[in-house]
Order: sequence, then structure tokens, then C-alpha cells
Amino acid sequence: MGSGNPVATQERNCLAEQKVQRESLKVHSRKCVLVAVRDQQEAKLKDRVFDEIAGLVETVGSEVVGSLMQVRERPDPATYLGKGKTAELKELIGATGADLIVFDNYLSPSQAKNLEEATKTQVVDRSEVILDIFATHARSYESQLQVELAQLLYLRNRLTRMWTHLERIEGGIGSGKGPGEKQLETDRRLIDKRVDELKRKLADVEKRRELQVASRNDQLTVSLVGYTNAGKSTLMNALTGADVYVANKLFATLDTRTRKWRIPNCGDVLLSDTVGFIQNLPHHLVASFRSTLAEARHAKLLLHVVDASHPQVQQQIDTVNEVLASLGVDSENPILVLNKVDAVENRAALDVLRAKYPAAITISAKEGIGLDKLAKAVAERLDEAYLHIRVECDVSNGRIPAFLARHAEVTQTDYIDQRALFFARIPQRYVHRLVQMGAEVTRPDGSPVEEPDPAELY
Repeated sequence: MGSGNPVATQERNCLAEQKVQRESLKVHSRKCVLVAVRDQQEAKLKDRVFDEIAGLVETVGSEVVGSLMQVRERPDPATYLGKGKTAELKELIGATGADLIVFDNYLSPSQAKNLEEATKTQVVDRSEVILDIFATHARSYESQLQVELAQLLYLRNRLTRMWTHLERIEGGIGSGKGPGEKQLETDRRLIDKRVDELKRKLADVEKRRELQVASRNDQLTVSLVGYTNAGKSTLMNALTGADVYVANKLFATLDTRTRKWRIPNCGDVLLSDTVGFIQNLPHHLVASFRSTLAEARHAKLLLHVVDASHPQVQQQIDTVNEVLASLGVDSENPILVLNKVDAVENRAALDVLRAKYPAAITISAKEGIGLDKLAKAVAERLDEAYLHIRVECDVSNGRIPAFLARHAEVTQTDYIDQRALFFARIPQRYVHRLVQMGAEVTRPDGSPVEEPDPAELY
């Protein structure tokens, strides 16, 4: 019996090797030296330069054994670091016994390759660390597709650096290819094929999610957004009694979770917890996780949760607003929620933040501080899109009470002779539907209801 189609066999082997190479991105359980190149302005925060990248490395279970920073306006085109700092880095590797160099910058494939040759040590950049974290924490089918797509898009331009078999030349009888076709071209073609397949699958997932989100159009939806580790999951647990996983590490959760939140004088709200953002989030990840963030794009209201105790809180606020803008979300709409006030050491800095954002709500999700005030603020904001109305119709018109039962909160019902009278709270866009069905709609005091702008009905 024959060995089968040699082309198909080769594809299987290459795909298996691609998986191995994606696994090679992992930076688990390593001894790491952190490296950063900063300009003069950024270097002023030298005490905090490595805080975030150190947190990312520790999240994947690796140990930081040393760090090195260089101040320069432009990175070296060949090795990112200058020659002197590259030599210093090599000495640091020898002194600490590190087996991995982690750059808090984005390196080109050639820069990473040249640094590895100069230091005889594996080099990864910020993107690779974040991709590793996402790959480790991806649990759902959707997030696994998203992570694999981001990994392949990142790896595609780094094949010559990362894969040891690419110097081979394929060709010959029975190979299915012309003589001299490079293995690199084969691998890139297979990656492109898998990328197209993943994009199709994610498009299907996004369609289903969009339909799911659209089906909640008649419900009040609120979405939590914010920088990673700002306390969104802790807040969700505090508000809903949910059992969402919480950990003091970056990107502890990736999948969107939705729970019911009962707000006094407002009713039930669907509250969603989304993936956290981070500064310089790889654009492949932002694109890949677009479907996951559909909840944020379609929510009636966003709660922008901020770690008020973080020394770079303003930078984190700006980062989240930038990512929201890239997704087409209005960053001016959210309620800013200053969380972790119980952990704030510099009260003066908190006062400055409150003065800059006077509408912000100050809370501690962990200690339960300020949650009533937050619920009240949410109820008031959601109420802006609603009207309190008086609806009168003939008792024989059964369509109107059925419509109100589906779309409104009916607070009082009266029957006078052959007329039915309802007092209700309803989204403004539904008022015209009641009129079309034959109802007389006014405000509770009998004054007329202003006709909404047709462009705002849906």
C-alpha cells in the first residue's frame, strides 16, 4: 500500500511544525532579563519602567533576574540596542544565568535574530509575551481561534528567524511543486491558508454573537471595560453575585461573561465583563478579539473601570479610550469608575483625578464601598433613554397591553368604562409604535410627548 499523497503528508508535517513553533513562543518558567529602550521623556519614569512588563512576565510564571534600560531617541536598526549596551546585556546574562531576554519594545525579526546571535540567548519582545498569556488563558472555542489567528499573523513575518528547517529546498519528482521552491514559501502558503480558515470561522462566530447581542436590544445592557487588572471581574462579582474568576494578575480572564444585575428603581440589567486592555496592545490581538468586544460596542452604557491606586492611572485611562475609539466606541459616553480607592496611598493624586473627572464614581469593589452610588448613577444614565408615559386605548385592543408587557415596565393599570389606562416606563423609540397601534400616548400629567427624531428610533 502506498504512503499516500506526498503533498498532503508534507502539509500535515508543516502544520504540525507550525504548532510546535507557536508553542516556542511560550516564556513559561524561565529566568528573564528585562530590557527597555526609552526616550528622554519616558526615561523620567525610570522607577516604573519595568513594572508592566515585569507583571506580564510574572503572569506566565517566569522569574525576573535582571533588567537593563537604554536611553536613546531612536533604536539601533540592527540590534535595537547600541553596541555598548548589547555587550552590557551579554555580561548581565552571564552574571544572572538568565535563559531569556524580554524586550518591552517591539523588535523586527532581523533585530531579534541579531541580538540572539550577539548574546547567544533567546530573545522575545512584548508582543510575544502578551500572545503567550492570551494562549495560556484562552478557554472558549472563540478565544482559542482568536489567539491562534493572532499568533499566526505575528509569526508569518518571522519565519526565517524562528524556524530551523527553512534553509532546505524542496523539489523533485512527486513533490507536486516545481524544482527549487523554497520551504519558506510552502510554510507561508500554509499559514495563509490556515489564517483564511480561522478568519472564516471567526466571521461565523461574530455573526452569531452579533445576533445574540441584537436579540437583547429590548433589554438594558451595561458593559465593563478597562485596563487589565483594574478590578472589573471583582466589581462584576460584587454587583451580581456571580462567581467570575478573579486573580491579581494581568489578563486573568479573556472571555466575555454576562450576568443579571438588579438595580433599584431600574430593574434587571445585563452586565458584561470584557477582556482588559493594555498599553501598546498588539494590533493583531485587537483585530482578532473584535467579536469578543461586540458586547462593549452594542451596550447601552459602558462602565470604564480604573485602578485609582495605580501610579500611571491617567496613562491607563488614555489607553482604554484609544482602544475604544479604534473599535468605533464613543469614549466620552462611559461612566468613569475609580476603583481600588481602599488601596490609594497618595490621596492628593486621587483628589486631582476627581477634580479632572467630576462625574466619576469612586468605589472599592473589594470592600463594597460606593456600589450604591454607582447603581444610582447607572440608573440615572439609563433612564435618559426612557420615557414615563400614560397610555390609553380601547379595552378590546389586546395588542397594546401585550406590547407593553414585552417592551415596557408597567407601573399602574386602570380600567374606566371601555378604556384601558396604563402608566409605564418605556424606551423612547417605542412610543411611535404605540401610536401606530391606536393608543393615545401622553406624559403622566397629560402633556404631549415630543416626537423623537426618526434617526434615533433604532
